[in-house]
Amino acid sequence: MNFFQIEVKLKNRKRGFHLITEEVLKAIPEIKKIGIGQLQVFIKHTSASLTINENADPTVRTDFESHMNKMVPENAPYYIHTYEGPDDMPAHVKSSLMGASVQIPISNGRLNLGIWQGIYLCEHRDYGGSRSVVITAFGN
Repeated sequence: MNFFQIEVKLKNRKRGFHLITEEVLKAIPEIKKIGIGQLQVFIKHTSASLTINENADPTVRTDFESHMNKMVPENAPYYIHTYEGPDDMPAHVKSSLMGASVQIPISNGRLNLGIWQGIYLCEHRDYGGSRSVVITAFGN
């Protein structure tokens, strides 16, 4: 079994849901050496997250942002952790709801995603900055 791992800084992105599939693939070309395996992408932050969803229609990403903001509002009166700004505590909750990693099968040197699927960076802060992800590919 082969293991490949790299940590990369993603470019700064504004708050919202962003496709990063191509950025991940460019960072770990060794995927092409794996016939059967797995890719894991893990984000090293508590106010951003990862998920897999629609890769074609950008309105899906806009709707995700709208829904998450309604589901987890800023300035909720019960938040105690408020010293990093009104978007911080909601970002932590959203990050836990969405998750810190995704795992995708690798088949014949390619990600075995559905035709309409892509990896999203979910940036939950207004000014989150550059985000670090650990990308691990393994298999035969």
